[in-house]
Amino acid sequence: MSFTLPGDARSPFIGRTAVAAGLEAHGLARYVWPATHVVDELVAVSVRNSPGKELCVSLPHRDDAVRMLVRDQHPRHDRPDVATLCETRRRRAFWLLAAVVDDWGGEWGTGEAKPPWGGTKSWVRLPR
Repeated sequence: MSFTLPGDARSPFIGRTAVAAGLEAHGLARYVWPATHVVDELVAVSVRNSPGKELCVSLPHRDDAVRMLVRDQHPRHDRPDVATLCETRRRRAFWLLAAVVDDWGGEWGTGEAKPPWGGTKSWVRLPR
């Protein structure tokens, strides 16, 4: 399941709603609670980092885990010191996401989104 959202304050709600419906449709209702919190945080931070620009939400289907990926259009910084500061701020903004993922035994991270999208990706993996 993949969809595009606007860089708008309403997008976290839309993302939560879509993810909940998708998980329930695939028989993964037990993951609705953590996944909706995770997607809310992923989308909210992405919107803050690239307001007004579209972002892409993906839930690739894998048997071993529930995965969520958000790609935004926040560009990588050319200066290493600025890039490090930006990444540190983004990771700190995910404090609630980190608590939920840790509680469910998952993992998460951020990095550069590869072409054709570009920008920054933030992802979560919750084991099944």
